[in-house]
Amino acid sequence: MYARFLNRRCGAVRRLATLLLAVLLAGCESPVRLMPTPVSFSSGDIDPFAVAGDKLLGTDVPVLYATNRGAVVEKPVPLYTALPSERLRMGVAHVRIGDGTLDWDTLHRLSTSDDEAERPIVQLEMLEPLVSLGKHERVADSPDAQAFFALVDRALAASASQDLLVYVHGSNNTVPISAAQAAQLRHFTGRRMVVLAFMWPSAGSILKYFTDVGNAAASVEPFTRLIEMLAAHTKAANIDVLAYSAGAQIASPGLARLAVPRPGESSAQVRARLRLAQIYFAAPDIDTRRFVDDLAAYVKVVDRVSVAANLNDSALRFANLVHRGSRAGRPNPTELDAQQTGFLLEASQRLGFDLIKVDPNEIPKLPLRAHDFWYEDPWVSSDLLGLMLLNAEPQRRGLALQSTDGGVKYWVFPPDFDRRVQQLFVPAAGAPR
Repeated sequence: MYARFLNRRCGAVRRLATLLLAVLLAGCESPVRLMPTPVSFSSGDIDPFAVAGDKLLGTDVPVLYATNRGAVVEKPVPLYTALPSERLRMGVAHVRIGDGTLDWDTLHRLSTSDDEAERPIVQLEMLEPLVSLGKHERVADSPDAQAFFALVDRALAASASQDLLVYVHGSNNTVPISAAQAAQLRHFTGRRMVVLAFMWPSAGSILKYFTDVGNAAASVEPFTRLIEMLAAHTKAANIDVLAYSAGAQIASPGLARLAVPRPGESSAQVRARLRLAQIYFAAPDIDTRRFVDDLAAYVKVVDRVSVAANLNDSALRFANLVHRGSRAGRPNPTELDAQQTGFLLEASQRLGFDLIKVDPNEIPKLPLRAHDFWYEDPWVSSDLLGLMLLNAEPQRRGLALQSTDGGVKYWVFPPDFDRRVQQLFVPAAGAPR
């Protein structure tokens, strides 16, 4: 637990933070509940927490955060707005699973079985702001920034995996929700991966979707700056990115910007400098043509790019209509020109691009129009964890290969995926990646 490396604020500050959050959130949003146990761990035969160590276990799941939200109040209890800022504010989000009465044994049982008991709430208790860095401020000139990145390194050193996972949430989101989802990621990696939530300024309302679209565009530069700083100032072996829904509107163009070489720099040198490994887009809400063009710019400087798509996704059906063009998570291939189609063919066959078809007709109990499948469906979440924890290619993760009439490869969940993915984790249980 990151708490080992932090100077905890006094109890009064924690109580004030909790009270303020309760006031702000009362009646405003549904609570985040612990997601269903990934099928890879639901039999109880595989314990993802076996190598975490006692100090990393418990119902507290702190995660790192960075945000380009504006701030009305910075400290001691930050109050962030839904307006974009050029400043990057970073710190630790203290998240707890349960209401304070939940013990580790119960949480462990719920996290390693398919117990259908009501899932406990995952809630943000407080934000601990550590640094506020202006657009043109250098880390070398900021003791607070240096201390934050030193904290990242200590958290990595205490984790079984030396990879850092950056989570970019979707639209209709809030700080507490994004912190809770990031904490779920860390929890179900068996506390083996360090997770950082990039909390861009979503307005937190489906009625303000186009506000979110504008704020996402304003968040691309801060996202690229964050990735560059993490690569330059931490010892992360690799940096992985999970972008959900409208988070793709930040991560996709951001990765394309990051791939632009500095003067005299080759693509191989860009790749070595950034250390970007697994890039995973869950139900990406971004124009299909823009996504393909971005992918062409950065695919050679990362290890692997995965897109998980449900062609019946109701949220993206709405986005298709309002944008008058298909979204990458619900693509219409006829919108692509010959060059884009040819690139996708090459990318799927030789460049480490994996299109994963999330088909409700093939996955048990997956709702037909699901958009949140990456964490709500035990099969899809297991596939994601197989990628992030084990660096496993699709076939090794238990997916089955298919191809379109044009030869573009894609992957599907076979009927025995649950058995296959459990076998994947057997040799890795108790061993870090």
